[in-house]
Amino acid sequence: MSSSQHPSMGRPIEILLVEDSPSDANLTIRNLENGKLNNHIHWVEDGDSAMAYLHQEGEYSQRPLPDIILLDLNLPGMDGREVLEAIKTDPHLRHIPVVVLTTSDNEVDILAAYQMSANCYITKPVDIHQFIQVIRLINDFWLTIVKLPNLP
Repeated sequence: MSSSQHPSMGRPIEILLVEDSPSDANLTIRNLENGKLNNHIHWVEDGDSAMAYLHQEGEYSQRPLPDIILLDLNLPGMDGREVLEAIKTDPHLRHIPVVVLTTSDNEVDILAAYQMSANCYITKPVDIHQFIQVIRLINDFWLTIVKLPNLP
């Protein structure tokens, strides 16, 4: 990781990755870490763990709230749709941008995600090189260009 920080924050960017596929998670983490910004990437594998993390419960009690969430929809237990709805209806969490990053290109899922106030919907490419490019573009756009809220 680089020692530079998000220009609008003066501190590392906290990213919560909610992804049940270890291979997709590792690829995402590796490519976000190769970016030009100092990121702290926290990975959970299911929706229940994501909500525990966001509510700083149990093993996540000392973890900071994320500045941005990368959310898969198809998760075991509480799925990503339920997580998105829980985030966007919680007054303490709804300010956090949620980027849906999923294999689903179903129009019903896309519309539902935006109706639940997803900030962005990206279908994961099957090709590994295209997937890496998508992660780099997320890094460039969401972590470099977009001004994220700077909350304590």
